[in-house]
Amino acid sequence: MGYRLGIDVGGTFTDLLLFHEETGRIWRAKTPSTPADQSIGVLEGINQVCERAGIHKDAIDSIIHGTTVGTNAVLEGKGGRVGLVTTIGFEQILHLARGQTPGPLAGWMIMMKPDPRASLEDTVEAQERMDARGHVVRKLDEADIRAKIEGLVKKGIESLTISLINSFANPAHEYQIRDIAKQVAPKLPVTCSYDVLPQFREYERAETAVLNSYIRPNVSRYLHNLESKLKGAKLKAMLNVLRSDGGLMSVHAAEDKPVNLLMSGPSGGVTGALFIANRAGFPNMMTFDMGGTSTDVSLNQGEASIGRETNIATFASQNTVLPIKVASVDVRTIGAGGGSIAHVPALTKALRIGPMSAGADPGPACYGKGGTAPTVTDANVVLGHLPPQLLGGKMKLDVEKAKAAVKTIGDAIGLEVHAAAEGIINIVNESMCGALRLVSVERGHDPRDFALVAFGGAGPLHGNALGAIMGSWPVIVPPAPGVLCALGDVSSEYRNEFTRTFTSTVDKTKPEDVVKAIKELGKKASDWLTSEGITGKAQHIRYEADVRYYRQGYELPIQVNPDKLLKGFGPLVNEFHNTHQRLYQFKMDVEVEIVNLRAIGIGKTKQIKLAKKKKKGAPDPKGAVTGSHKVYFSGAWVETKIYDRAKLSPGHVVKGPAIVLEEDSTTLIHPRHKGVVDEYSNILIYPAGK
Repeated sequence: MGYRLGIDVGGTFTDLLLFHEETGRIWRAKTPSTPADQSIGVLEGINQVCERAGIHKDAIDSIIHGTTVGTNAVLEGKGGRVGLVTTIGFEQILHLARGQTPGPLAGWMIMMKPDPRASLEDTVEAQERMDARGHVVRKLDEADIRAKIEGLVKKGIESLTISLINSFANPAHEYQIRDIAKQVAPKLPVTCSYDVLPQFREYERAETAVLNSYIRPNVSRYLHNLESKLKGAKLKAMLNVLRSDGGLMSVHAAEDKPVNLLMSGPSGGVTGALFIANRAGFPNMMTFDMGGTSTDVSLNQGEASIGRETNIATFASQNTVLPIKVASVDVRTIGAGGGSIAHVPALTKALRIGPMSAGADPGPACYGKGGTAPTVTDANVVLGHLPPQLLGGKMKLDVEKAKAAVKTIGDAIGLEVHAAAEGIINIVNESMCGALRLVSVERGHDPRDFALVAFGGAGPLHGNALGAIMGSWPVIVPPAPGVLCALGDVSSEYRNEFTRTFTSTVDKTKPEDVVKAIKELGKKASDWLTSEGITGKAQHIRYEADVRYYRQGYELPIQVNPDKLLKGFGPLVNEFHNTHQRLYQFKMDVEVEIVNLRAIGIGKTKQIKLAKKKKKGAPDPKGAVTGSHKVYFSGAWVETKIYDRAKLSPGHVVKGPAIVLEEDSTTLIHPRHKGVVDEYSNILIYPAGK
């Protein structure tokens, strides 16, 4: 039994967690990210974590990596040049898009249509046509499309997308064009929309396939570079990449379908938080992952909430979004992190936080790397929430430079420096609570029924404040919260989805036809797992049907059992009615229609086991106190004890106000609150009276 390493590369820090499968021991490391070449920060972290574990790098058997390379390419508008082949008459499919505007009520006033990732100049039409049942209406003109692809290659496209109007029903023409493209340019990456999303709705299918091609050169270069650097460093470990839905995929699969990596980074955090919360006895929980650049939140009930459409904001505007139809953890992301820059627009004179970030280089002013912009981290330093050091004393913080930066905000709005710092913290807390409301209140959930798992480098600093605003208790701060995403990477399983459109009302459908179709998808899922090295009992197949009321515009995924489905559609229809009632507060007496069928292949991996610890002595943790200093709370300075988390044991009760230090994060417990250490060494924060 060997070692498994999880790596999560963020905008500010790179987190690593090493797990020994036989003993269950865990080692962690956190290093500054290196945006110019992320592999530098990764290799530095590997050296650190191996040194702490006392092992050579070649002892690592597998590496699981969560990455934001694809997401960054979209956000920054730095993807590859994409050529697009469409059916004749549909050249402007990406420009027409979908006639729907996002909320709020005035969304139609502020929405900006996204610029297509494949320009009209690089779009060509194929002389072909399939009908909606997959029958050939017009044969493909091979000579015509060959000449058009040759023209695209001469223009300098870096990848090619083929998305034909009814290819979800029959991909034969897409595959013909793919073969022609490979003859014209053998090294040109080609994406067929059927391989990425074999479902109806031509715009979303084309957009998803084009985005796959758009980020493909960036992701491929990064993964090739990382693999090369790992081999150069004498690492023999197998490299796997975390998917947007929290599953694992090989590097080869990631290079072929990188669109499945767009939420790779946040999915590791959700997986890790679920791992911790379920063992702590709080399956209903919200996640609060605050890093240096952004904050990710989600709501989960025992398992990860998976959505099948991801809206990605482009670099031009947060009001410009691309709807991507891939399975991903249902996460909301906002530009609020420790490095988010506070500013006062000249027009409004109102304090704003983010979305601009100081990142890792130069970072907040207190890092002393040349940064001068006031950030959330600087405000925490000024208020005493953060002691003047990070990473276990390896990273010193410059309090005076933090004050100088925050003072610029105070001067702009007429406040002294500490009041300005408190204003920065209050505003960023409300912004993050707004994101939590989107995944709870706006979906019919009462946040008071959910615990809040606070993690990331900055999450434990703000978790207590967010719990008080939302009424979500306890606030769970796991051990090593700064590297929880890496823990999620290590505890992830292989996962992939196989879908096909199957449009028919249940009154006109034979159960055996549905079962035959869905088991064919299950065979594809099983074959994929086998190709990834997952065999036998480690394979698990889950089945779903997307169901809606007849002629309704949207559908709901309902889990099904093929064997029970053979006995009739009654249970499926009842489950759909009940789900619709729960989500929308009504159900209808109309025909129910099956839209898509889906098989989800899950490959089990050896899970991390957290050992329970017994309570040790009295609840007073006086042995963990390392000192005290003054902290600014609600306009006043309060003497606050500082604790070493490594010396806290199950049963200890840390009374607020308190600061709990550990290598990768700092936990702040407010006055009139307490932190109870549970048997897994989590800190559970409650109001003092609970």
